[in-house]
Amino acid sequence: MQDSVRARMSIEDFEQLVIEAIDSLPEEFIKRLDNVDITVESMPTRAQLAQQGIPDDSLLLGLYEGVPMTARQNYGFVLPDKITIFQESIEMACATSEEIVHVVRDTVVHEVAHHFGIDDDALHALGL
Repeated sequence: MQDSVRARMSIEDFEQLVIEAIDSLPEEFIKRLDNVDITVESMPTRAQLAQQGIPDDSLLLGLYEGVPMTARQNYGFVLPDKITIFQESIEMACATSEEIVHVVRDTVVHEVAHHFGIDDDALHALGL
């Protein structure tokens, strides 16, 4: 998408969308996000793209880094898992502010699902 037609918003407005997306999750999911750091970054690093097997010229909208709940054994005294939502990547994929709202919510749900151990194949089967 050409840079001139992509939607943009302030970091504060974008972060508020992420907060609203998290707040819209069912309470039982929110309670289980107690050791998860959710952040907003502009773009993924080359290392993050490489770790995911994604070419440098592709968009990565969000990333879950951690140990999914279904794979945890003797899990304690560890750094928080991390979910990163990439603002510029999402803006590049969207032509309107309304699209950004939907893509942010979908991306947050997608990455939270990874925290709960749901892989991409299962998410696609669920239509997410």
